Amino acid sequence: MQDFLQAILVWIEQLGLWGAIVFIGAYLVATVALVPGSLLTLGAGVLFGLVWGSLLVFLGATLGATAAFLVGRYGLRDWVAQRWIAGNDRFQAVDRAIAREGFKIVLLMRLSPLFPFNALNYMLGLTRVSLRDYILASVGMIPGTIAYVYIGASFRTLAALFAGSANRAKSPIEWLIFGAGLVATIAVTAVVTRTARAALDRATKDSISSDP
Repeated sequence: MQDFLQAILVWIEQLGLWGAIVFIGAYLVATVALVPGSLLTLGAGVLFGLVWGSLLVFLGATLGATAAFLVGRYGLRDWVAQRWIAGNDRFQAVDRAIAREGFKIVLLMRLSPLFPFNALNYMLGLTRVSLRDYILASVGMIPGTIAYVYIGASFRTLAALFAGSANRAKSPIEWLIFGAGLVATIAVTAVVTRTARAALDRATKDSISSDP
């Protein structure tokens, strides 16, 4: 897969202005296909520089994430609901929590490196978070995107990137993003737990009050 992505980047480099459009399409497809986009993100820094590279990665990732979300929402949710959600009070409570605090929860998840980006898109499609909140929360991808595009730009050429990316140690910027992501992970866990517990308590009280 890495060889294939390298070939895509080399091809994009030869396309001139059209390369930007092809890059967005390639990132979209990679996201939907659950292909890790780190090499494409680094390559954007080499091919387009920090500003344009960050913009193109953000557009491609957002479009791909939205497409995967819609597949999860309209292609998988009914099937999952019948088997997991319907008879699971805790799952329903978490589902309600994400619907209630959708933007905040998705934003914190986007800031955290511990939530796998590609899989998360499908998983969130199974919840009741609104499409609007989901798309707006994509801004949480910006810090990580800029950091990785900046690192990619430091390689100057694709050949240098391909030679050095496999054995590259984490940079101070990556460690900083990772540390901030850990804080976001703790925060999203706290928000989901608090809101889900409140939803469970309300459901229990409603059940008791409805009993004859």
